[in-house]
Amino acid sequence: MQFVPTLPPEEMARANFYGLLARLFYAPPDEDLLRTLAAAAEPEAEEGGLSEAWSELAAAAADADPEQVREEYEAAFIGVGKAPVTLYASAYSVRYTNETPLAELRGVLGSLGLGRRTEATEPEDHVAALLDVMRHLIAEQKRDLAEQKRFFERWIWPIVRPLCSAIDKAEGVAFYKCVARLLLEVCTLEHRAFEML
Repeated sequence: MQFVPTLPPEEMARANFYGLLARLFYAPPDEDLLRTLAAAAEPEAEEGGLSEAWSELAAAAADADPEQVREEYEAAFIGVGKAPVTLYASAYSVRYTNETPLAELRGVLGSLGLGRRTEATEPEDHVAALLDVMRHLIAEQKRDLAEQKRFFERWIWPIVRPLCSAIDKAEGVAFYKCVARLLLEVCTLEHRAFEML
């Protein structure tokens, strides 16, 4: 008989938040996902920010038309020519022209036993990919908190505020402002928790 270790509920919740946010930033939600979000129970949280952000997203999902959300996603993140908001971490983290964060990131992913899927069309520094790496570190690899913290603090936390600010300022964005608020709340809680390590 072989026992499969299960994640504690709070770790599963963390992984699920990362997974959901990765999915929402990878592509616009379809009708099924919007319905699921609209009907989902509010997460248990000690702080009001996460609960409020979740309620806003659920309400936005309940009112959303999938086609309009798809158009919003494409206008904001794909655009014609240069997108108004970029979802690539390098755009928010490069301070000097000689920095090569994508090469560094690929090295880090390799050391974690992760790599780009052959069918993937986006580079590894897409926010959806980074969020999915965190989900993977928590739920699949069950890495210790120190390793999770290293990845989060280097690759996710520095880009969260500028990305969410860019989304908040973008014209014609409604649903994804709620997604950005949830991302900011989740990551703020994570940052505070990691600071206590």
